[in-house]
Amino acid sequence: MSRIFDALQRSEAEKSGSKPSPVPDATELLRHAERRAASEYEAVAAPEPQAVPVEQHVSGNGHLAGSDAVPTSKGNGTHRAAAAPVEEPRPQPRPEIFDHFKTLKLALPAQSRLVSVSDKDSPAAEAFRLLAVRLRHLRRDRPLQKLLVTSSIPQEGKSTCSANLACSLALRAQQRTLLLEGDVRRPSLSQIFALAPRPGICEWLREERKLADSIYFLEGPGLWFMPAGSSPSNPLELLQSGKVTTLLDQLAELFDWIIIDSPPVLPLADTSVWSRLADGILLVARQGVTEKRQLQRAMDAVESQKLVGALLNSSNSAPHTDYYYTPRPE
Repeated sequence: MSRIFDALQRSEAEKSGSKPSPVPDATELLRHAERRAASEYEAVAAPEPQAVPVEQHVSGNGHLAGSDAVPTSKGNGTHRAAAAPVEEPRPQPRPEIFDHFKTLKLALPAQSRLVSVSDKDSPAAEAFRLLAVRLRHLRRDRPLQKLLVTSSIPQEGKSTCSANLACSLALRAQQRTLLLEGDVRRPSLSQIFALAPRPGICEWLREERKLADSIYFLEGPGLWFMPAGSSPSNPLELLQSGKVTTLLDQLAELFDWIIIDSPPVLPLADTSVWSRLADGILLVARQGVTEKRQLQRAMDAVESQKLVGALLNSSNSAPHTDYYYTPRPE
């Protein structure tokens, strides 16, 4: 884990002017990063007096195919993970357009990476459920409807994490969750769900399909899915057409959670289109793959006030007892 967290330590040292300790402690580094994120957010938006803020940086295991490792999570608050519900069911009836979304049945393979559906009792699935709970708590005192999941480079597991997190959020039946495939260059979510390629975002942006024909209800996980569709020859031009803003505005009227599986931050500019419209950003890194300089560049490239968490993928050193909350500093 140290190779990844060295980057976090160096960032903290550069900002404070102090020298990093010779033996970095992952828990302490996450505390420092959390405090900085909390103070930056408080500078622009004071929390509601009655809310208990739960800003967090999350370190989790996304090596989901049979890993015995247990993810670790870092957050703050005054209680442990078992907390009272923080959201109420929607009082208004479901919009009529939901009757027009096509339903798809999943047939996942035995060794599916979608552990939130195929292996619900695994430590990895439990970690995603815990992450979903903490995100629900987090938005008690800040807007967090559109969550962008990204990484610094390809092959860090951000699509697998996006899919599993969306499935975990969809467990709250009264909360409608949409998984949006924003990586139109190299879409992979259909493969994770064992689905054939289908029209989606690109067709809607080109005005070839209506919204009702571009979103699908996945039976089993209980969530809605808008795939990337056919990859265009000019993806950045299509995303910068201005229609993405219109799309997310319409989706925000329909869904409680919108999980955006974004392209990596480096070296593409596509992510900036989605990040400008997102309420929060979850950054995925992979142990043994992500280099310190890449992680540092990715952290510098995203808006720090929107960075709600960092998830460490393929960690094999997380102890079973490493779940805790720390109070927000005064």
